[in-house]
Amino acid sequence: MAVTKLHNVDGTSSVTAVELVAPGQEVSIKSILISNVRSSNNATIKLFIQNDPTSGSTSTFIILTNTVIPPGTSLLLDDTSMINFSELFGLYITPDSNTIVDVFIN
Repeated sequence: MAVTKLHNVDGTSSVTAVELVAPGQEVSIKSILISNVRSSNNATIKLFIQNDPTSGSTSTFIILTNTVIPPGTSLLLDDTSMINFSELFGLYITPDSNTIVDVFIN
């Protein structure tokens, strides 16, 4: 299954984790660009990986937490050692309320 390279993540209606890469997808990520599309509000995000075991108990590893991206700016993650993870894990982002970001996966 191909990975969706562009996501518009909107935390204004509900603050839930958005799946960027599903567990079980073999993918080589070179970079992730997270852009705050708002012109006046900071975007606060949490980026993490999590497995999806059949046992019902998950393992979660935080990459970024409470990270603030100022209005009209972007955060580039391009250190492959930071964003390299086993296909047993999925990649997720949780936006704070009032946060809208675009996420580009390369």
